[in-house]
Amino acid sequence: MTKKVVTLGEIMLRLSTPDYERFVQAKSFDVTYGGGEANVAVSLANYGLDSYYVTKLPNNPLGQSALNHLRRFGVHTDYVVRGGERLGIYFLETGASMRPSKVVYDRAHSSISTAKTSDFDLDAVFKDADWFHFTGITPALSKDAAQLTEDFLQAAKRHGVTVSVDLNYRKNLWTPEEAQRTMSHLMQYVDVCIGNEEDAEKTLGFKPGKTDVTAGHLDLKAYEDIFVQMKDKFGFKYIATSLRESHSASDNGWSALLYDGSQFYSSRKYDVRIVDRVGGGDSFSAGLIYGLLSEMSPADALEYAVAASALKHTIPGDFNHVTTDEVYRLMKGDTSGRVQR
Repeated sequence: MTKKVVTLGEIMLRLSTPDYERFVQAKSFDVTYGGGEANVAVSLANYGLDSYYVTKLPNNPLGQSALNHLRRFGVHTDYVVRGGERLGIYFLETGASMRPSKVVYDRAHSSISTAKTSDFDLDAVFKDADWFHFTGITPALSKDAAQLTEDFLQAAKRHGVTVSVDLNYRKNLWTPEEAQRTMSHLMQYVDVCIGNEEDAEKTLGFKPGKTDVTAGHLDLKAYEDIFVQMKDKFGFKYIATSLRESHSASDNGWSALLYDGSQFYSSRKYDVRIVDRVGGGDSFSAGLIYGLLSEMSPADALEYAVAASALKHTIPGDFNHVTTDEVYRLMKGDTSGRVQR
């Protein structure tokens, strides 16, 4: 029986400058759609799972276009509701070399930020579900969205569903104090916690020692120390982090670390030439969810997640359009990039 995974969040219209142009240069924008949980849903659908995305979209052509985009890639939209004022937008200026990418958000009063629990049939959403995934972005959108997130988490637990979170701190949405107050409370429902060094510090108050990603220095022992502290405080079954070494906007080192409560696992590192890094963390989350749901060993689940997300960095757009066969090929060491004929 195919596993059912549910995600809840905001999908946005993405308008990105073409050909690495700056905002002030651009005469047009490339159009696609994306958002943390939607990106995860698409990856999991690619891997053959029954992937359900839950949100609220405006009842207008832009809302319909976002819905169609999800359906195009095999995501189930049965529980998406329509209404509210608007679809959120984000603008992306893609960086190169030493010039970083920039994002500008235009998402205030989006439909999902005003959604109520009464808009959704939670028992239907979680019927026969195996996994529920959310991110720290959704409860940051509004007080209504924070309450909606907790209501979904409580329903997931009533139905015996495994829960994962990607902490995903966004400074444009809330302060560290607001994030810690809300997210620390929601961690009581979480089985699998995923987040990078900034997420752990800003949302839960844990800082991994001397790590400095901009200088390319990762202190793995410090990560291990805070993973133990997080396990002790919140009782997570698994804790994982992607490890990004930002050599430039074009070249990153990419690896990850996983803790299962008794053992630490450190993945292979990939040197990635970046086409589009947006959605890289989401593709890692999706790969880890797939690996654990497929009953891989923790070490193999971690390697799958890292390989899948390394490949995502080579694909334009938010979504990770790779197959399990492509991920397994990379896991086995084929980094040649040779034409497949």
